[in-house]
Amino acid sequence: MGIATVSPSRKALSLILKLVVVVSAAFGVYLSATDGIFAFMSGKRVFMYFTIQSNIAIALICAFGAVLLFVKRRVKNWWFVVKFVGTVAITLTGGVFSFVLAPTLGDMAWNIRNVLTHVIVPLCAIADFFVTGVFGDLKKSHIPYATVPPLLYVIYAAVAYVQGWEFAPGKNYPYFFLNWGSEAGAFGFSDKLPFMGCVWWLIAGALLICGIGLLYLVIINKLKRRRLIRA
Repeated sequence: MGIATVSPSRKALSLILKLVVVVSAAFGVYLSATDGIFAFMSGKRVFMYFTIQSNIAIALICAFGAVLLFVKRRVKNWWFVVKFVGTVAITLTGGVFSFVLAPTLGDMAWNIRNVLTHVIVPLCAIADFFVTGVFGDLKKSHIPYATVPPLLYVIYAAVAYVQGWEFAPGKNYPYFFLNWGSEAGAFGFSDKLPFMGCVWWLIAGALLICGIGLLYLVIINKLKRRRLIRA
């Protein structure tokens, strides 16, 4: 069964969620790009951040997914894998900001653009994944694919660090846990940000990504079994 056979109520819910993702991502990215360059993750350099890149990616995925809802043929499983990878990536965006970055930013964390790109978009994208993901055939072997976008970004950020590209005035790294020149360096520890070296942060991030992917597959499988029982 492909997503073209989704029930009218499920299709309507998915379309609403997709629309919220696309509009919120577009508005959030626009506000970020037009904000002052001295604010966190703002100005023309905003597109250098994983947050903005993942928002654009999930918005495109949702937009294309809306088209697939009306396609009168079976949707191939690779699409569900793409949706899965994009959902894990935007989950990472929301989770890292809310629990790692926001506490370091204080009052400036929860402005409208950050709420849109780090809260609204992730929550709606995740909800939509569970609405349509039950029609795919996702397996544990697909979990490693979810590490690809963050890994590519880490490589990009490392090149930027070495080349001295500025993500913000005077900063050649996007997030404090990717600051290879901090007191903690690559493998060390310190009593202030980033508290531990970049390598430890990356290992923790990889474990988090795999954990999120596994959790989502467990939930999807339970939802699939419930749908089959009701069918």
